[in-house]
Amino acid sequence: MGRSEMKKPKWVVEKERGKRAAAAETVWLFGLHAVRDALLNPARVRLRLVVTRNALDRLGDAVSESGIEPEVVDPRKFTAPLDPGSVHQGAALEVKPLHWGSIEERCIAPEGRLPIVVVLDRVSDPHNVGAVLRSAEVFGACAVIAPARHSAPETGALAKTASGALERQPYLRVTNLADAMERLRTMGYALIGLDGTGEGTLGEALEPLKGHAVALVLGAEGPGMREKTRETCDRVVRIPAAGGFGSLNVSNAAAVALYAAAQR
Repeated sequence: MGRSEMKKPKWVVEKERGKRAAAAETVWLFGLHAVRDALLNPARVRLRLVVTRNALDRLGDAVSESGIEPEVVDPRKFTAPLDPGSVHQGAALEVKPLHWGSIEERCIAPEGRLPIVVVLDRVSDPHNVGAVLRSAEVFGACAVIAPARHSAPETGALAKTASGALERQPYLRVTNLADAMERLRTMGYALIGLDGTGEGTLGEALEPLKGHAVALVLGAEGPGMREKTRETCDRVVRIPAAGGFGSLNVSNAAAVALYAAAQR
């Protein structure tokens, strides 16, 4: 520990270290669609672009517009540090994670659009979160909110599944999910939890909320919502299913719920 750090309270030192670690964090995005959208996103801090000649030709104007100098590599010796099996299509881009701002800034819907937010409790599969982000963009949600711990971080796999939505759909990761839900309630949101054991249906819950701001709260597959999350909801309901054929996974449930909420 340095002399300057010894003079500071422990909590100040830890906070500063956390900020430095966050600043140093980078993400490798891969796949033509994810890389193209990140290249065209002015909010992205782009650090390194590794491409094959074929991928560079296909990305074309996006590379020129971004101003980044590409590293053109042999497809047999793709040098980007990706996990084995990543379907990179000859393109990988190192970036800084996006910073979307606060709940209060992001969860106010533009004029003419219904305020809808998705809250995910400990959904850790990046493919599920990516699919939710894509549905959230399609149905005009203001943001997707998740806890900073025990939820899928911004990764290449998430970005590829989101199919570009990661660059446009706010993904807010918060320290305390219940507190974030209370902040939404203060902003006028009704908090509707979704669970197979919920009383009543999603349609019944949404019927009296026409024109009202709604937060759709979903838990991880298997354990579902944590008790505190469930208690913080105004109401917990289910998506009705025909017969005993099981339930939807979290990304499909989110898509159905978003469609229903957007139709009000």
